[in-house]
Amino acid sequence: MLKTPIYMDNHATTRTDPRVLDVMLPYFTEKFGNAASRNHSFGWEAEEGVVRARNQIAALIGGKAKEIIFTSGATESDNLAVKGVLEFYKDKGNHIITCVTEHKAILDSCRALERAGKATVTYLAVDKYGMVDPDDVRSAITDKTVLISIMWANNEIGTIHPIAEIGKIAKEKGIVFHSDAVQAVGHIPVDVEKNGVDLLSLTAHKLYGPKGCGALWVRSKGPRVRITPIIDGGGHERGMRSGTLNVTGIVGFGAAAEIAAKEMNEEAERLREMRNKLQAGLFERLDEIYLNGHPTERLPGNLNVSFAYVEGESLLMGINDVAVSSGSACTSATLEPSYVIRALGTNEELAHSSIRFGVGRFNTDEEVDYVTERVTKEVRRLREMSPLYEMAKEGIDLKSVSWKA
Repeated sequence: MLKTPIYMDNHATTRTDPRVLDVMLPYFTEKFGNAASRNHSFGWEAEEGVVRARNQIAALIGGKAKEIIFTSGATESDNLAVKGVLEFYKDKGNHIITCVTEHKAILDSCRALERAGKATVTYLAVDKYGMVDPDDVRSAITDKTVLISIMWANNEIGTIHPIAEIGKIAKEKGIVFHSDAVQAVGHIPVDVEKNGVDLLSLTAHKLYGPKGCGALWVRSKGPRVRITPIIDGGGHERGMRSGTLNVTGIVGFGAAAEIAAKEMNEEAERLREMRNKLQAGLFERLDEIYLNGHPTERLPGNLNVSFAYVEGESLLMGINDVAVSSGSACTSATLEPSYVIRALGTNEELAHSSIRFGVGRFNTDEEVDYVTERVTKEVRRLREMSPLYEMAKEGIDLKSVSWKA
């Protein structure tokens, strides 16, 4: 039987898989030791759990266990990567290359460094699908460039960037290459070695693990990448991130990574089928709707659509038994249209009408059918109240209309 509300916002966060929770539970009550306590069995047990998780996560991304640095989440990982690299390599240069559709954790870190006079940053434009051109990356490189940071897959529109091509350019030029792979890891194949990545941000709660636990993968050789820590005290995590380890979260992160490694390909195909079904259903029933992001090079569960002549926030309120989002979760406190959608060249009115659907592991075909009908009905209802939609249907060119105040 169908239960509401329906959760379809899996790019914001995912439900913790019950199998992950089962692995975590003993570390709350029985195996509660501090992983840094090396002189008794409680500490040894905790450390064993952390070591196992390092191996599980490293296996998922093609890295080595010792290269996994645990953090509080991907925002901290992004900050550590950007600020840590810039500080360590400051004698070499202070130029960073990133792109306009990056997550705020990258953009705001770069802007903070600019305000402090520590860095100059090039923000690359994207094409109409939200993709960075590797040639633009190459052209932006100067003799002062110390870091390139391009996300693996976008959190709003799902577009997957040409990471391998960018990685090749970075290697040729001897520049550190970081990628925020939060949306990609566990959903599509991510291999740091094959793609020439030097630093990789990831987090547990985007792949059916717990919130509050992330990691930064830091290349140890070929070449070795060095970063200056942004948190001091105790020298944990090879001196890169001090603080008592969140053993419970880390163990859950590892379990989630192991499940993803085993089930990712099959799950991606299932999510892609549900996503395509949702897309086809909406596009068959409604006119004046537009896909945001790349039509094929995108995350399997992602669907971002603009419904012309409909205010996105009004649509969200009208379908309050379906959890989706307008813009990213990290910027939902603002009424400004999504900066990601605007970067595609979309006009402000259409950008305001964009909705992100995130199909995930626990969604069903029955839920997809319900959401399709629910959204269709609400869009039609809102358009019935829209004089602009009525004028457009009558063939009036709205751009030519002279509006009086």
